[in-house]
Amino acid sequence: MSGLVVSNDLIIIGLWVVVIGGAFAYLWWKGHLLKVGTYVAETREELKKCTWPSREELKGSTVVVIISIALLSVLVVALDFIILEFVRSILPKL
Repeated sequence: MSGLVVSNDLIIIGLWVVVIGGAFAYLWWKGHLLKVGTYVAETREELKKCTWPSREELKGSTVVVIISIALLSVLVVALDFIILEFVRSILPKL
């Protein structure tokens, strides 16, 4: 019985190899793989032209984002508490 299971697994793996190989061959034949290679090369060239922030600029921006998130979190919690108390004050009266 275990020999049958192994052979079924091998058949499934073989089918996937054929499907993936066929898809790869089709894309290569149609020239799509060349287009992907060209896209990657052009993207690398464009990224070389970018100016990246220094470590100090990155630290400063990170601090600004963390503080902004903290302030927004406090605001959301405060508004949630206010709305909760408002709803609690109305519901018992219904």
